[in-house]
Amino acid sequence: MNRVEQVMGLPVSVDVRAGGGLVDHAIDGVFGWLREVDARFSPFKADSEVCRYDRGELSPSELSDDLLEVLSLCDHYERLSGGAFTARLPGRRLDPNAVVKGWAVQQAASLLLAEGLDVFCINAGGDVITSGEPEPGRAWRVGIRHPERPDAVCAVVESSGGAVATSAEYERGAHILDGRTGRPPVGLLSVTVAADDLVTADSLATAAFAMGTEGIAWIASRPGCQVLIIDADRQVHRSPGLRLA
Repeated sequence: MNRVEQVMGLPVSVDVRAGGGLVDHAIDGVFGWLREVDARFSPFKADSEVCRYDRGELSPSELSDDLLEVLSLCDHYERLSGGAFTARLPGRRLDPNAVVKGWAVQQAASLLLAEGLDVFCINAGGDVITSGEPEPGRAWRVGIRHPERPDAVCAVVESSGGAVATSAEYERGAHILDGRTGRPPVGLLSVTVAADDLVTADSLATAAFAMGTEGIAWIASRPGCQVLIIDADRQVHRSPGLRLA
């Protein structure tokens, strides 16, 4: 069963390889959870918990455990990247979205697993979590969008239990900024990271892209992840262990 809905400002598809009413109920829960996250954590909704905290209407002691966890993850990746990754650019509102999407979709995958559904693929605007094999002996295939051609893919990654995330400018333009300078990074067209979970994959991809060319060596040194990077000279940098179809 495959369902696609627009939530969190992007198309999200949930493909579960099983049948019956239980699947409908579980997928309802996934989209209900993602809509709840959007309402609570969006930096663009004035009444969200994030915006209320940013305006000083909530103290740290009044924050939900979920937001405290997200902010802790933001701080972790800011330290890890030397400040290139940040949710708090000077002069801008608090924006933890670089962590929120991966965290929320990872939680959505846990909802499916809790319902006993262990063969699925969740695709949130190109950031993907997979579990199990859609067919015996066959992995899920995750297309990586070409950074300069919206109608093409530049690679297809195989995944049968993990996450794949890509950071690039695409049609949104320079929306990723280097937290150390406040300016758009230079030198990279796209960064794709495959890891065990989407929080790790998405956050590391964003951090490496924000670092520019410096991010190539940095992300290669991170344990537990495989990468595919296209730089501004159209050169491809790939981990030897990345599973390409």
